[in-house]
Amino acid sequence: MEQRLKGKVAIVTGANRGIGRAIAGRLAREGARVVLCARDEKLLKETEREIGAGGGSAAFIPADLRTPEAGARVADFAKTNYGQIDIVVNNAGATKRGDFLALTDADWQDGFALKFFAHTRLAKAAWPHLRERKGSVVLISGVGGRTPGAEFTIGGSVNAAVQSFGKALADRGAADGVQVNTVNPGDIRTDRFDRRLKAAMQSWGVDAREAEKRMVAEESLTRIGEPADVASLVSFIVSPRGSYLHGALIDIDGGKTKTM
Repeated sequence: MEQRLKGKVAIVTGANRGIGRAIAGRLAREGARVVLCARDEKLLKETEREIGAGGGSAAFIPADLRTPEAGARVADFAKTNYGQIDIVVNNAGATKRGDFLALTDADWQDGFALKFFAHTRLAKAAWPHLRERKGSVVLISGVGGRTPGAEFTIGGSVNAAVQSFGKALADRGAADGVQVNTVNPGDIRTDRFDRRLKAAMQSWGVDAREAEKRMVAEESLTRIGEPADVASLVSFIVSPRGSYLHGALIDIDGGKTKTM
């Protein structure tokens, strides 16, 4: 693979599984040194070993990004270990689904703490280094922020806030020389999707293949996405090939979003 990111240092949050792990691996294969951040130390170690086995360079820091000081700790760790910060991929955060009337204040606070405030705090902590390096921020949001649903009130609200934050931060970034973009994944084959698939299998009384086929047909999708699809898009954005993208909200959802 071409080393388009050689000499760059990237922070990837939520890097222990799914989309974040795929992004971290892709950036490393393109030559970036990667700082991995998540709560699960065991899975972070596995990701670090995986990147190392492929000839890449990675270091990890376990952190609960819901805490106010975590963003600064992660940025300091990256600067101490690698001397610079060129790329920040804010990917951490999963919110609780369910009936709005059954969701508690604690559920809402947890959703905003892990996804929205984690994004803002890390971006703020890394900003001086990104400004110095003319770096790039990618916010991983979700199509639920553009097309909310009754079972996704927290996630839709948080994702919409992240998308608005991305636009506002891009305005600052234009003045400071920092690229900012937001990526909205749709149905991606992660642990969360697997849980939805199992629920569909039970509801319809069919096997996994048939359940997935029905899910794709019901939402008029081209297919279910893979973490590697999102990783490829992120690597394009932060490479020289994507340098003219700025302030964009990019849906990668197989056609799920039907609105303008």
